Amino acid sequence: MTRFDSDFEVYNADKPDETTELCRILHPYALIMEVTALATWDLEKRLEQRDEVKVQCPDCKIVLVVDENTEKKLADKVRQAKKDGLIDNFIYCSISATYLSAVIDAL
Repeated sequence: MTRFDSDFEVYNADKPDETTELCRILHPYALIMEVTALATWDLEKRLEQRDEVKVQCPDCKIVLVVDENTEKKLADKVRQAKKDGLIDNFIYCSISATYLSAVIDAL
């Protein structure tokens, strides 16, 4: 079994503006954002954030996280966003931390 060491730091933002500001300062390799049905964290808002981040960090990988069990229609929209090339990847909330590390490592 291959293990992935997470040599990355996690920063949390409670508001969309905080996410954009952190990216401006830190220039992250990857931005992982949860998508929900709530207006602040819905897919459209997250795609707007993606646009803002890409202006300042064009190489930043965008990964969306969605709960495929409670948000089935939203999960389908997120999957389609990946197919359409709007995001670099998506993951489901039900994955393990090891799998998440592997996904980030493979970006």
